[in-house]
Amino acid sequence: MYTLDDLKEIMTKLRAEDGCPWDRVQTHESMKRYLVEETAEVLTAIDNKDPDNLCEELGDLLYQIMIHTEIEKENGTFTIDDVIDDICWKMVKRHPNVFGGPKLPEGLSSAERWAEIKRIERAERAVRNKERAKRRSE
Repeated sequence: MYTLDDLKEIMTKLRAEDGCPWDRVQTHESMKRYLVEETAEVLTAIDNKDPDNLCEELGDLLYQIMIHTEIEKENGTFTIDDVIDDICWKMVKRHPNVFGGPKLPEGLSSAERWAEIKRIERAERAVRNKERAKRRSE
């Protein structure tokens, strides 16, 4: 069974000088329509309650994410590992009731709690982005 590491290697090879001519020339702009198409196909599979097709279409959508991140990896800005790190970090931060984290003042409404979590997250994200930029320059 293939893994995420295999997918990362496949994407790098597809975009390499001796890789697939079609994949090599793609840009964020040229891939936008495919991102929309694949998202629509995921939604159709959900509407059709077709888990086999959903699995396939989610893979196609993941390919879209992979090629966009591979382009940014080539530009030296971020990698799929950064994307994964960001979403994990965000989910942990946004669910302090599940993962622990800063205690929010009692008596806040749901909207106020969410706004406070987002405020804390923005401040911490600025620090994380500076740290990521420093690691890239080293």
